[in-house]
Amino acid sequence: MTTKIMSSLTQDELSVYISNQLNCFFPDKFVVHPSLLVKNVAVALDRLNYCFSKVINHRYNNGNNSIYNHLYSDHNIVFYWFLSNTIYKNTNDENLASKLYYLNKSLHGFDCMYDTNLPDIFLIFHGVGTMLGKAEYKDFFIAMQGCTVGSHKNSYPKMGKGVSLTANSSIIGDCTIGHRCSVSSGTQIFQKNMSNDEVAFINPTTGILECKQSNKSYGAQFFNEDFNNL
Repeated sequence: MTTKIMSSLTQDELSVYISNQLNCFFPDKFVVHPSLLVKNVAVALDRLNYCFSKVINHRYNNGNNSIYNHLYSDHNIVFYWFLSNTIYKNTNDENLASKLYYLNKSLHGFDCMYDTNLPDIFLIFHGVGTMLGKAEYKDFFIAMQGCTVGSHKNSYPKMGKGVSLTANSSIIGDCTIGHRCSVSSGTQIFQKNMSNDEVAFINPTTGILECKQSNKSYGAQFFNEDFNNL
């Protein structure tokens, strides 16, 4: 990467901060020293930098640099997941990865295991009550509060690029969701496919699920021109 992320804490400070959190929340015999985190914190920050480099919201990117603030919870949801996943993949330390997963769940109400294959580019807004299971995800994925991605009879959804789940929506079971699809608030997709560029919603008059073509995806407002080239 050509630029480093603008972080409210240095790599070393962040390692100490997170180790203190982990030891406070989980005061067992497996004490987490900052030295166990520092290299993986660096990798996770690089992953966060790449992710936020695609975002146009000023809280995430000022036009020249990605931004990470450890006191901005939506930043932390993504960073803590990247860190738990990095530790799982690079060290196989499932005890430490589990603590970070649990910490993210405790602090933010965000439930996504460290071995879930989230993409390199994703955003979680608000996040409380959101559970992301082991589906197939692609870049430019968005989920808001109260969302669920889960299985039915051991079958998980397969999603294309640029899929957005707005508040309290869900995708469950054997579903194939096309590129740039959006699921409206309070809408459940269960064992149903969606074609590219569709929006799913509950018709307020009939109460029936409908899917219609849309010329603009919900996620397009948050990402740079790379989104439009999907």
